[in-house]
Amino acid sequence: MSRRRRLDAAAEFPDPESAVHSCAREQKLRMVQLVAALVTDMGCRQPVALAEQLVTLADGAASRAMVLGDADYGRHARAAAEVLLKHAPPDSN
Repeated sequence: MSRRRRLDAAAEFPDPESAVHSCAREQKLRMVQLVAALVTDMGCRQPVALAEQLVTLADGAASRAMVLGDADYGRHARAAAEVLLKHAPPDSN
């Protein structure tokens, strides 16, 4: 399911107990897990917090690009993500 369709589904079925809303929520949570695994492999401390920040950037960029009809938001999000990754503290383990 595309990012837009997940957002549409969650908006159209706002009841958190709805199967449709639940599916959209699970997809969002799965994306954080995938990104957290990647930043863990990169050796970043607090991978879940960093993953939430990166996924929030991606979601925001996708929403802005869709609403404003401007694909440059992907570039803006990438630049912000690069800053986050550059300054992410390394895992000291």
